[in-house]
Amino acid sequence: MTQKLAPPRVVGILGASLLNLNGMIGAGIFALPALLYIGLGNFAPWAVLLFAIPTACLAAAVCKLSTLFDESGGAQLYVETALGKFTGFQVGWFVICGSSTGRAANFHVLVSYLAALFPVFGGPVVHLVTVVACIAITTGLCVVGTKRSMGGLGVGTALKLGPLFLLCAVGLGTNGVPISAALPTFTGLESVALLIAYAFSGFGASIGAAGETKNPRVTIYRSVFVALAGVAIIYAVILWAYIAIGPEAGDTDIPLAAAAQKLFGDWGSVMISVAAVFSIATNQLAGFIAFPRILYRMGDSGLLPRFFAHVSPRFLTPDYAILSYGAFVAVIAVTGSFATLAALLVAVEQVIFILVLISFGVLWRSNFRGLMETTGPLWLIILPIAVAMVVWLSIQVPASAILSTMGMIAVGAAIYWLAQARVRRQAADPV
Repeated sequence: MTQKLAPPRVVGILGASLLNLNGMIGAGIFALPALLYIGLGNFAPWAVLLFAIPTACLAAAVCKLSTLFDESGGAQLYVETALGKFTGFQVGWFVICGSSTGRAANFHVLVSYLAALFPVFGGPVVHLVTVVACIAITTGLCVVGTKRSMGGLGVGTALKLGPLFLLCAVGLGTNGVPISAALPTFTGLESVALLIAYAFSGFGASIGAAGETKNPRVTIYRSVFVALAGVAIIYAVILWAYIAIGPEAGDTDIPLAAAAQKLFGDWGSVMISVAAVFSIATNQLAGFIAFPRILYRMGDSGLLPRFFAHVSPRFLTPDYAILSYGAFVAVIAVTGSFATLAALLVAVEQVIFILVLISFGVLWRSNFRGLMETTGPLWLIILPIAVAMVVWLSIQVPASAILSTMGMIAVGAAIYWLAQARVRRQAADPV
């Protein structure tokens, strides 16, 4: 009997932290400072730091579940274990659909930044061809080896954070740190809640690739909080620098580029545009490393056909899952259908978190792998804060997203039954 081929565990604490950090920092960091400042004024940096606390409570619940498993899959795996295959499949469907939609949209943003630097990419045909080429390159890099992907992630992270740190150092060094901050009204904070939530979205990217992580039950937990703390500090410092430099001088569509231009002239704007290209690219790469592993896990567990569980004998990566994910992203990017789904992303994320928290309760009650013994009295504070945060964010989601989310559930149900029928046929005819 031949031994089953599986991807090796090559991701350490640094790699897992980079996955989480790049899962959170993409295109948004170059636009959010102006929007948060408009909504909250000088209190914006403090709001981000404060928002990190309930986010950490939610992350703690997710990470606690990660200590019970060694496999890839993340939320999809946890929900399937606690609530059954159908609900687990729906979570996997939601994650793949939401993530691929975001990837497709961000590739268009990436090429738009390239066009700002090199106008040759600005034509509609060249733009679309470049988008497809970027998807192909990202997919190929992930197929040829996880170590190579993580190496690219490390280089890209340095290239995107370096210019941002320079902007903050010069901006704060020249203008000082703005200390005064008035508390915002509740309605003001409420109006930007989803924006701040978006800043922390993707904090658990490494969880999806736990099956390729060294000592995942410890590494994942630590890496999420390292990245979460790092992103909160980075956003706060950038906001302080933006306020110190003078938001009135900048364009609200490209606030950091405008701030850099004020400090350094035209080359400062170019510097931030280059950083934005690498920021979006590394965010995309992190997604292509993490999310196809969910398809792989679903194929391996029988939720999807075995095709998705194939591992490349040469590169030891889940190649068919990665290629399928890349193809799905390319189809969405070419057709432009992401525009109709973009409004669902936050709503979908809250549904997933609700199901994860319910799964936490179910697994705790059954004392799954000793969960009850390892949750002390502090969890009586952590879990209510996590639940309250998800409920509050769910209330902020537009009502129009509810019907669309129900539609996604219906489509997911149809795909589940079709996939299960094919899995049963494969089981009956294994040749």
